[in-house]
Amino acid sequence: MSVVSRQSTQLDPSVRLWTVEEYYRMAEVGILQPDERVELIAGKIYQKMSPQGTPHAVTITLVRRVFAQGLGETVLIRTQLPIRLNNYSEPEPDVAVVIPDELRYVAHHPYPEDILLLIEVADKTLKRDCQLKAKEYANSGIKDYWVLDVNKRQLYLFRDPTEEGYSSQVILSEDEEASPLDFSEMRIRVRDILPPISV
Repeated sequence: MSVVSRQSTQLDPSVRLWTVEEYYRMAEVGILQPDERVELIAGKIYQKMSPQGTPHAVTITLVRRVFAQGLGETVLIRTQLPIRLNNYSEPEPDVAVVIPDELRYVAHHPYPEDILLLIEVADKTLKRDCQLKAKEYANSGIKDYWVLDVNKRQLYLFRDPTEEGYSSQVILSEDEEASPLDFSEMRIRVRDILPPISV
């Protein structure tokens, strides 16, 4: 499958946007350092929040464990690894549930059609995750996108993607349950994928 570049009508001609190829070239020549935590979204390079706090790390671990236990080898769960949305976006979501088979991704990172569910864990990045990333994921056709708000202990469900964003947005409390679109039989209580409250 070839990744189709975004239509020129969607780009602001006064802004210089970077392609994925240019992004990789920057790393090769040392403009981007190996230890820099960055990702390319909609042609712009964003610093990832650093250092990663323990609630963020624990949440990713809990999400991975719950999905691994519930879905087993029917999916492949990737954490903080790149996905290729288009020629201008290669973000690194906290959790990507994708079509299984590691060898499927030898030549390329997962494309939108490989992705069953994306999850971002937000302790300092809620605005970026719910606005910038949500719009980019929707524009790429990601049908099921979740944002876990660690601070308010809520889960944002984004569904029904359009070119303008997600037309369905629901916020669940920690006592409510969610099911992935592709695995509706799986019921996940929001509390079970959040760190316990410190006493």
